[in-house]
Amino acid sequence: MEEVVLNNGEKMPLLGYGVFQVNNEDAYRCVKDALEVGYRLIDTAAAYGNEEEVGKAIRDSGIPRSEIFVTTKIWMSDFGDEKTELALEKALKKLDIGYIDLVILHQAYADYYGAYRALEKFYKAGKIKAIGVSNFYPERLLDLYLNMEVKPMVNQVECHPFYQKEFDINEMKKLGVVPMAWGPLAEGGHDIFNNSILVKIGKKYGKTAAQVALRWNMDRGVIVIPKSTHKERMEQNFDILDFKLSEEDMNEIKKLDTGKTEIIDHFNLDVVRMLNSVKI
Repeated sequence: MEEVVLNNGEKMPLLGYGVFQVNNEDAYRCVKDALEVGYRLIDTAAAYGNEEEVGKAIRDSGIPRSEIFVTTKIWMSDFGDEKTELALEKALKKLDIGYIDLVILHQAYADYYGAYRALEKFYKAGKIKAIGVSNFYPERLLDLYLNMEVKPMVNQVECHPFYQKEFDINEMKKLGVVPMAWGPLAEGGHDIFNNSILVKIGKKYGKTAAQVALRWNMDRGVIVIPKSTHKERMEQNFDILDFKLSEEDMNEIKKLDTGKTEIIDHFNLDVVRMLNSVKI
């Protein structure tokens, strides 16, 4: 498995399995299937409501705990020094896997400074091995970086061929923050699975458009966590470790960038109101 080294020396797989929108009934089976396929990075969140099932699948897998990298996220309704500490204890109890490899703040709203201080506290206590953020745009990431003792190690953001975020990724790398892509397949948007450029490149390597899209992000040093509830698709998404894209391929994919999201616009005030209204 290809890995990236975080700024605290911890190693994290570049390819993982995400359980966003995987319901409780399917989460246990899906995580077990993903681990059987070979995934060793599992990404969940309090907001997904499936941490218990994820933890049970990991415990029942028979794979040594040290070989599995587990990420979860704290939702903004639990942001704040004391509230986040309680949320962290809750996550540890639900997952029940001893420790959590990476805990991320899910949004760049509400009291994320107080929440981050709580992450620092648990990190120093060894209850979590790494800390980071999600959906932090460059100015907020830099501001947090400059004002906290423990520097964020990962920033999970929307990132796929149609919203490439090259500037954001370059700024993250300057700070030693590893970019991690949610929605690496654009949640099926832009007819990504039939995109002519991705299909054409894929034919060179005997790969699908989806496999090319995932490999493209990995070749940029971006962690990807594709989701599927079908084991066959999990296997296809995992089968991207035997090739790399050429510079010509990368330049072709650059042409697909629209420079904007069609999934969730964090600069839309109605979206901000909506996210702040969600309680976990």
